[in-house]
Amino acid sequence: MEKVRRVERMVALTKLLVDSPQELISLRYFCDFFNIAKSTLSEDITCVKDSLQRFSLGTVETVAGVAGGVRFIPYRKGARALAVLKEVQSRLQEEDRVIAGGFLYMSDILYDWHITSRLGEIFMTRFAERKPDYIMTVETKGIPLAVMVARAFNKPLVIARRDSKVTEGSSISINYVTGSSRRIQTMSLTKRAIPPKSRVLLIDDFMKAGGTAHGMKELVHEMGGEVVGTGVLVATALPNPKVVDDYEALLRLNKVDEQTRSIDIEPIYYTPEEEIVE
Repeated sequence: MEKVRRVERMVALTKLLVDSPQELISLRYFCDFFNIAKSTLSEDITCVKDSLQRFSLGTVETVAGVAGGVRFIPYRKGARALAVLKEVQSRLQEEDRVIAGGFLYMSDILYDWHITSRLGEIFMTRFAERKPDYIMTVETKGIPLAVMVARAFNKPLVIARRDSKVTEGSSISINYVTGSSRRIQTMSLTKRAIPPKSRVLLIDDFMKAGGTAHGMKELVHEMGGEVVGTGVLVATALPNPKVVDDYEALLRLNKVDEQTRSIDIEPIYYTPEEEIVE
């Protein structure tokens, strides 16, 4: 490769790192790619790291050793997280979103990758310390959201089905009771999906009483895995308590009035660093 200016090299370096979140890339790869010395690369990485942290766009982590390298870790908290949640809140408060039963139409938001990619980073930030091996969701509209969470963590996505598929081989199925309607539902997962002792993060788009999340949790236990957390985009204020207690929601749905078509929904904060400092 012909010699390039430093600003061009740093733009390319940032692009390569951001396109592969959480992926450990060897320093030798970048040295060969840009045809530069390791000392020069280290200066570039430090500059990129400082710039990303200054604008709260994530960070760059360097791992020493023979098997080491550098990786980009996306995070989204504080003002940047609030801006995303406020946008989702505003869109969910539109009158035409109220549907029968007091539910909200959310599909357009869940299928908008611009939104879900940012929500995935918020979930990754809040659950980073749990260090999941797998991201799991159920066969519903929440799949796009779970995909973006898996991308932010750079971990495999596992999808529990409502019924087993012959093409996926032997599977484990459980029956669970939905928390809201008290109906019996079935959930299954192929035995190849989650190895024993795996750490699993559950992701869902909507929680009313928590029956579905509880079913996923029981299914993971049947697989010999461990649930390290449950993330939900929107959780209703009632009923309270829910079937599951160890969950974190990004927004709370307090009330839906079908007569006036008004929607009371608000972002939720858990830690001091999530709050906004004026």
